[in-house]
Amino acid sequence: MYRLIEKKFQAWKNGGMRKPLMVIGARKIGKTYTIQKFCKENFANYLYFNLATDIDIKNIFEKKLDDKMIIERLELYIGKRIDVENTIIFFDEIQVSKNFISSLQYFAKAKLPYKIICTGNLLGVKLHRYSKTISVEKVKIEYMHPMNFEEFLLAARKKSLVKQIKECYEELKTMPDFEHEEAFNLFRKYLCVGGLPEAVLNFLENDLNILDYDPSIVSDIVTMYIADMKIYVKSVVETRKLENLYQNIPAQLVSGMKNFRYNLIDADGRKRKFEAPINWLLNANLILIGNKVQTKKPSEFHDGNFRLYLNDVGILSRMSNTKYSDIMLNKEFEFKDAIVKNYVAEELTSNGANLRYWFYGKNAKIDFIIHNDDGIIPIVVKSGESVKSAGLNTYMRNFMPEYIIRLASTNFYTLHGVRSIPLYAAFCIKGE
Repeated sequence: MYRLIEKKFQAWKNGGMRKPLMVIGARKIGKTYTIQKFCKENFANYLYFNLATDIDIKNIFEKKLDDKMIIERLELYIGKRIDVENTIIFFDEIQVSKNFISSLQYFAKAKLPYKIICTGNLLGVKLHRYSKTISVEKVKIEYMHPMNFEEFLLAARKKSLVKQIKECYEELKTMPDFEHEEAFNLFRKYLCVGGLPEAVLNFLENDLNILDYDPSIVSDIVTMYIADMKIYVKSVVETRKLENLYQNIPAQLVSGMKNFRYNLIDADGRKRKFEAPINWLLNANLILIGNKVQTKKPSEFHDGNFRLYLNDVGILSRMSNTKYSDIMLNKEFEFKDAIVKNYVAEELTSNGANLRYWFYGKNAKIDFIIHNDDGIIPIVVKSGESVKSAGLNTYMRNFMPEYIIRLASTNFYTLHGVRSIPLYAAFCIKGE
């Protein structure tokens, strides 16, 4: 399956690959598969080393070594010389070795043209702990996410549909009715399946039939995420906080609360009690955070309030026990608004946007705010049939943006400064 991050890998290659490339993302999102695919397709010689499964490779990095000594020991391990000029070396599961992460700086400043790419699970957590051992100036870091809707469509062999969606978005022209319905049908299936590659592959193998799709795949991955919390966090008390926080996020999303509330996790919930668990889940790339911007200045400055989302909409659908029939038949149900907004949060994040939101008074709210070439652009998300929003006029009157984006079940159109965009086209929105 093609992943959009491959374009960034190509850019790294075209830029000379002087810095080692580190790919950070949650477990089970396809990091190893995608990197191996890139290496095999772009290099004549490719070496793969897994530090978690091969103790001899991990031991090479147990002592402080320079780049030449590391390569010499790798050569002894594989029993032949490494053609550094024409070989890319992929190190997997690097989170098990603090010394390996430190050694990346030697490759970055070496005279020889090393081509090093690496990844690992919970790498964001490890880097947070090892922050003093590596300089971002010495390593190129790219963040990988679950498959967004564009990647989902490409995996489903809907390249022409992707092209048409992008064309209608850029030109703000109406999508033909048949393609519009097809896109929404696939969009609803994506809300059920999500973007974890294993789940998407099962969906594809069952001919895009949601009735034959196996949702236990996502459940098993959630179980794996929770198991990781117990393995990598030694304190039983902290592990319990992590698990309670993670499993509480669906309830927070559906509660209608404007901001995240600690006391919805437990009665004694406080910032000091859950700040560390939130940071752990963020560094593990299991959740996304949206910050509330100041009421009088919708810029990058926020007032300390925030919202949390799950990293994959398929996980949210599964954890909320949502019936797939409710999604596919476009019914009104408890988690509908939460699922759709979590989806939008993922799409914006996968395009590099920082999540922000705004509200004023009881009813005036803007779900997301992005920065792009047109300035600060507000985004309103409507999961149901109604497109009315109390926040639209209030925001436009106070801040006069170039335009407002409304994501809804309608087709593409523009009216009175509002660009109405179908929900399935959220992947077209670029911003910071």
